[in-house]
Formats: sequence, structure tokens, C-alpha cells
Amino acid sequence: MEGLARDALWLVAMLAAPVLLAGLLAAFAISLFQAATQILEPTLSFVPKLIVMLVVLAILGSWMGGQLVEFARTLLTDFPGLLE
Repeated sequence: MEGLARDALWLVAMLAAPVLLAGLLAAFAISLFQAATQILEPTLSFVPKLIVMLVVLAILGSWMGGQLVEFARTLLTDFPGLLE
């Protein structure tokens, strides 16, 4: 049962990592731009990060869904063995 929890946590980390890393890189680039130009507009920091994260989701969404479906299929297939 602990192997199942480990696999589930690993899947969550693997699926969240691309979106979070893209948001982190976008935030870093935007903060450098804001520091260089001294433009402190809040929408300037929010909207580009949102767009970058949505683009990453659009590109990798099918892969993420496939990984999730494969995990669910494995879980349901191996369910009788988990009760032992």
C-alpha cells in the first residue's frame, strides 16, 4: 500500500513540475524586466505567467492526461493484489 502512495505522489510531482517550472521561469524573467525598467504594474507580472502556464498545459495536457489514465488503469487492474 505504501508503494501505491509513493507512486501517486511521484505522479503528482511529475505532472505538476512542467507547469510550475514554466511559471517559475516566467516569474523570474518578468521580475528581471520589472527591476530593470522599474515598472511595478501588478498585471504585468500576473498575465504573462498565466499565459505561459496555459501554453504549457495546452502543449503537455495530453501527455499529462495519458499518464493519469495509465496510473488509474494500473491501479484498477492491480486492485485485487493491493488488498493482500
